[in-house]
Amino acid sequence: MNPNPTHSNRFQIFVWTLFDFANTSFSVMIVAVGYSLYFKEIVAGGSGRGDLLWGIAVSISMLLTALIAPVLGAAADFSSRRKRFLFGFTIVSIVSTALLSFVDAGMVATGMILFILANVGFEGGLVFYDAFLPNLTNERSYGRVSGYGFAMGYIGSLITLLIAMPLYKLGFGAENLANVKLSFAIAAGIFLLFSAPLFIFLRDHKTKFEYKVSYIKAGIQRVSETIGHLKNYRNVSRFLLAFFIYNDGILTVISFASIFATQTLHFSLQEVLVLFAIVQASGIVGSLFFGIITDKIGAKRTIAINLVIWILVVAGAYFVQTKEMFYMIGAVAGSSMGASQAASRSLMAQLTPKEREAEFFGFFDGLCGKASAVVGTFLFGLISYITGDQRISLLTIGLFFVAGLILLERVSDKEHIRNTAT
Repeated sequence: MNPNPTHSNRFQIFVWTLFDFANTSFSVMIVAVGYSLYFKEIVAGGSGRGDLLWGIAVSISMLLTALIAPVLGAAADFSSRRKRFLFGFTIVSIVSTALLSFVDAGMVATGMILFILANVGFEGGLVFYDAFLPNLTNERSYGRVSGYGFAMGYIGSLITLLIAMPLYKLGFGAENLANVKLSFAIAAGIFLLFSAPLFIFLRDHKTKFEYKVSYIKAGIQRVSETIGHLKNYRNVSRFLLAFFIYNDGILTVISFASIFATQTLHFSLQEVLVLFAIVQASGIVGSLFFGIITDKIGAKRTIAINLVIWILVVAGAYFVQTKEMFYMIGAVAGSSMGASQAASRSLMAQLTPKEREAEFFGFFDGLCGKASAVVGTFLFGLISYITGDQRISLLTIGLFFVAGLILLERVSDKEHIRNTAT
């Protein structure tokens, strides 16, 4: 691809980033803030039991995604119909998210099942969404374009929070639950509206095959071959292991940040929304800044810098005593959240063989990106349930960032291995 994008290419990139704007309405309002708190406090009845049930729901959704994403990613490579797969996952997420607005107190099983379906749709779709990146730009711009996507996502999150803020003014009082549940429907509506342009305008790479084949069978076969030959892609396998560990910490922090703020630091609902507005605003700056830095110093160094920041964030949160200090910690975490994930996506694109983009991104987003969250979220909920102390749970999660940083040092980013096994 030409290093100087044409108007058409710039439009394609914009449409691609607009999907990030759309789907983060789900991640912020359902996973991070609104529904996670609603589920714990209203549906599950609060206390450590709520932490445990929420951790189980997140873990199950991530495990299911981990099991199906690599196969579907390979099938998407073989069929060259990434948009079709992405559309299916997106619709499942949107419909399930809208149905969450009908979940009432005590409906634990229904609330968990609908969330699991919605999160599988959201997380599974990212496999196909991320796999578009190598076709949108060249390697020298992976970090920047990936950063644009995360920045657009944070803008979407921030706008969603601003829309929802008046609905949470009266908290979880009985007279305000209808407004809280309305925020879930609003998140689904934003997801639907702003994801539509991708399916209308983004070009899908087409490949013609001279014979008909079962895509799922082909996917399973290609995944089996990939597992068998993964040792030939040493940098990929080393990076996937490091990403598996440190991404576990990131996803766990996202899943439990609002719960930690309300239970341990006694934030009100309005204060939680302000906290996440700060996180999203700093995330916009961090994604853009570190996207440029990634292209200058490399994705690996950028990830390492952000892992050090995450270690400091966890240590600060463990000792924090005031809300004001936690706001500052949230700002630092926000600046690093999108940056570390964008740089990871960039490094994965750099290391991935071109002919197996969707398949390898299936391992990246699926087996490593999603399965990693199975461990951290369950561990946080379990430790909180046993000890009754969320600070201990948080400190435990910090170990994932330390281990991830150590493992990342084993990854070489000096070789050009995109089209060859090494």
